[in-house]
Amino acid sequence: MPSGGSVSAETGASLLQLGGTVALLVVGVAVLLLLVRWATGQLQADRAARRRARSAPPAATRPATAGAPPRRRATGSHPAGRRVPRDTAPGGPLERPHRPLERVAADLRRLARELAMVPGGMPMERRRGLLAAYDDLLVEAAALLEVPQQLTEVPEEARELERIRLLGALEAAGLVVTG
Repeated sequence: MPSGGSVSAETGASLLQLGGTVALLVVGVAVLLLLVRWATGQLQADRAARRRARSAPPAATRPATAGAPPRRRATGSHPAGRRVPRDTAPGGPLERPHRPLERVAADLRRLARELAMVPGGMPMERRRGLLAAYDDLLVEAAALLEVPQQLTEVPEEARELERIRLLGALEAAGLVVTG
């Protein structure tokens, strides 16, 4: 017949073992979450946001405009960690500075090679991302050379034909895309 002291010692040991198991499980989940945030780039985005917040002047030192309604702060965020503007400046969209045509052509050639060498097991999201970047570069090159394009307006199923047409028009305008 077991004594009362040995039963409580066994219960205490099993509770201690259970506590250790739970602690290991919690630490394992925390490490897994940290690895996922690192792999998705969220840790770098958070670090960059903290760095921007430290370097931005405090709101109290900024001059307030008299009679103007208070501006809303951009509180949304992009999945890649960039800020999403909530309100735009009056006067319409801002004109982006143009990159040199040589850099756009070099990027087009690089992406064309990457698209041609896409392995069979590559995730479809990666291929779609490459095609979207390629389309953006085609549109940028068309704007620089003043070549008409409808790549942004055509539906997805007709986009490949418009890419081919636009490539021919860009090459006819003197841009070397293949090579």
